[in-house]
Amino acid sequence: MTTTTHHPVAVIGAGLGGLTLARVLHVHGIEAALFDLDASPTARAQGGMLDIHEESGQAALRAAGLHEGFRALIHPGGEAMRVLDQHSVVRMKQDDEGDGDRPEVERGQLRDLLLGSLPEGTVRWGAKVTGARPLGDGRHEVTLADGSAFTTDLLIGADGAWSRIRPLVSDAAPVYSGLSFVEADLRDADTRHPDSAGIVGGGMFMALGAGKGFLAHREPDGSLHVYTALKVPEEWIDGIDFTDTGLAKAAVLDQFAGWDESLRALVADADSALVPRRIHTLPVGHRWDRVPGVTLLGDAAHLMSPFAGEGANLAMLDGAELGTALAAHPGDTEAALAAYEQALFPRSEASAAESAENLVVCFRDDAPQGLLDLFAGYQAQAEAQAQAKPGAQPEA
Repeated sequence: MTTTTHHPVAVIGAGLGGLTLARVLHVHGIEAALFDLDASPTARAQGGMLDIHEESGQAALRAAGLHEGFRALIHPGGEAMRVLDQHSVVRMKQDDEGDGDRPEVERGQLRDLLLGSLPEGTVRWGAKVTGARPLGDGRHEVTLADGSAFTTDLLIGADGAWSRIRPLVSDAAPVYSGLSFVEADLRDADTRHPDSAGIVGGGMFMALGAGKGFLAHREPDGSLHVYTALKVPEEWIDGIDFTDTGLAKAAVLDQFAGWDESLRALVADADSALVPRRIHTLPVGHRWDRVPGVTLLGDAAHLMSPFAGEGANLAMLDGAELGTALAAHPGDTEAALAAYEQALFPRSEASAAESAENLVVCFRDDAPQGLLDLFAGYQAQAEAQAQAKPGAQPEA
């Protein structure tokens, strides 16, 4: 007779959101079992820089008792920003004075911080979920690719865009946003690619035109990570053989005829293979009716484009708030889930709407003017808020 393992709390996905949830639960004396399809923590590069927002990602890290550890990971200078047009003319430049509230950290280092804060064995690696079904009374059975299964009293889908848990609560599926990325790396940039290093600067970089652009950032190891952004049909990627890096570079650069050569060099001189990625989203305002014993967080709940900078931040905040709600309602999981979702839905809707709007603004026909106007509006709002604070001195 086969014995099915039972876990009181099961989290599917050991990304930033799932790990934050597990850590906050651990802080409150509640243990969770995490299941991730990766074979190990080092099975694939985590890569990329994240700006961690004071009101969301940093709030989550404080709830997890890891804010000091996070501060040690900050990339000095990472909050610098440069915006150029397609002729390589600098249209906006902001230095990192070290006093911003959105410091940059490397995703892999942040994930390692969260992993290291959990008891050994919390994450079950190489555990690919193939399906889940309700058993009644809020319990669920989850099946894995190796043929095994387990049951749980509380099932949390933190398993990203193509969540296997989402169908338990929602019929929504990700749709193509109209934008595709092609990622590349220029390694040891100051020595090997000094011109590109100088153009990108010390932090975030955006060179935008109508329907396309280059986004890049400097990583702590001195490399430049470049995202080529293109508003192209969903099938465009399928027409390119990305196993042939030379042909792939030519196909991408063909989209940038007439752009300054210093910008085209961000792809032409890449040391790595080019990696294509379609950007998908869930509907703005995605929500579901309360389903006993199951909920979602992060991209599984509110997949959006990266143009609000909120994906990782919201996933971590989701995890922290869900963990806090469960700790605040011992013995009443449904009350905890209802409270969590009541805050989750409007918060994620606002960010998803902003993300969708910003994607359009960034690639308008007059780009980068839309982005410059957006930043000017943020600056004016920040100044108005500063003036409105008690004790603020009015401008002369």
